[in-house]
Amino acid sequence: MPAPVFLQQLGVVCALGAGQHTVRAALLGEQLAGVAPSPDFAARTLHVGQVTAPLASTRGLPVPQRSRNNALLLTALEELRPDVEAALGRFGPERVAIVLGTSTSGIGESEVAIAEHRATGRLPDTFHLQQQELGSPAVALARLLGVGGPAHVISTACSSSAKALASAARLLRAGIADAVITGGADALCRFTVAGFSALDSVSEARCNPMSVNRRGINIGEGAALFLMTREPGPVRLAGWGESSDAHHLSAPDPQGRGALASMREALGRAGLAPTDVEYVNLHGTATPHNDAMESLAVQQLLGGDVPCSSTKPLTGHTLGAAGALEAAFCWLTLVDNPTGRLPPHWWDGEPDPALPALSLVKPGHALGHAPRYALSNSFAFGGSNATLVLGRD
Repeated sequence: MPAPVFLQQLGVVCALGAGQHTVRAALLGEQLAGVAPSPDFAARTLHVGQVTAPLASTRGLPVPQRSRNNALLLTALEELRPDVEAALGRFGPERVAIVLGTSTSGIGESEVAIAEHRATGRLPDTFHLQQQELGSPAVALARLLGVGGPAHVISTACSSSAKALASAARLLRAGIADAVITGGADALCRFTVAGFSALDSVSEARCNPMSVNRRGINIGEGAALFLMTREPGPVRLAGWGESSDAHHLSAPDPQGRGALASMREALGRAGLAPTDVEYVNLHGTATPHNDAMESLAVQQLLGGDVPCSSTKPLTGHTLGAAGALEAAFCWLTLVDNPTGRLPPHWWDGEPDPALPALSLVKPGHALGHAPRYALSNSFAFGGSNATLVLGRD
């Protein structure tokens, strides 16, 4: 049997706040929070999941690694830094790796620099082209922490950081590393808002997953980091599955075959039956095609009784960070939760009769016992699918 891998510690920042305590209270609470209107990222006011908590300084990084994206990452790092430093001391820098996911990196800094160049004819001194390189988050953390093991970034759009966790687990199981700092970060920028707007996929109002009135996504930002090792810990990454639809550049296979394949692989790797899953964090983007495909796949594999919710009405769709952030929400649901309170599914309560019915979590709902297994889906452009199963042994 391959060695199990555990998510020892979590650092998180998103539109719900910074830190486990703050985020958990807002995530499991009975008041709608997080996503809010903003005029800052488009010609019209849109609901976005913007981080308003103070961010860590990037002054300790060289200019090529200074970006809001990396500031989000460093804010998440603060919460698990003592555990990371202990792992570096215990295993040595060469035995610690970094695997992250992102899709924006420093694009926002490039937008500001280009605007200044248009106005003044020169780029600002605070700008460096390497800020927008996708590998920047891993380079920044490796330099800051003195990590000597493998350090890389996966960028597969909205499955990026879920796939980063799977890749981190493979490094541990292969014996290439003894500890991995893994997760993801993405920062809000005009580029992504404009891109999704061009696809007619952005909702001006708060997103409304699984509703007959759903109109598209809200873009968000955030970061989540885990310290993953083979040592027993509070949450086990019990299984993961990855698949590719090869169906369409920006639309999922309507039959959900890729989603089904990734969920089945994750459950198989975990050695679990569908009935073992007690909570599903849906990808739940509130776009017509995603919700139709995902509800079909979930209902077909897990049935219609397992509690499900999309947390994107709280955080927005954090793109490359979504897989890690929603794994963090599963981690928070599994740890120190004796009554099994679950993240609510915030929507208008008007189901789409064309979709298979799911058991969508109502505010205040609890299982009545500590949950053992949670499943999280992440689906991306190009048919890149990833599913994670987290367990509390």
